[in-house]
Amino acid sequence: MVKIEDIQNYGKEHLESVAASATNLQSGVQAIATAYGDYAKKSFEDTKSFVEKLSGVKSLDKALEAQTEFARSSYETFVAESQKIAGLYTDLAKQTFKPYEGLVAKFTPAAH
Repeated sequence: MVKIEDIQNYGKEHLESVAASATNLQSGVQAIATAYGDYAKKSFEDTKSFVEKLSGVKSLDKALEAQTEFARSSYETFVAESQKIAGLYTDLAKQTFKPYEGLVAKFTPAAH
């Protein structure tokens, strides 16, 4: 038999879970936005540095060397930052749904 107190407690727990989930979502999205901003800033600075370096080269060999170095560095940075951001998305998903684990467990029949 369902009691009024049980319904009220469920409502209170659900509200607390929603609030916790929203807080986690906000923090996670902010961390992701910061990571994207940091990557964009680094990419811009690296490109600016490359253009400055390229404008000072006097031979085709040095220009190709600078371009190859820039391409390698840009790729490595892209891969590292992509992995970092993917990890932030994973953490965001875990943290956003974590508050609901208790509610789900409470209403999931236990295996005997």
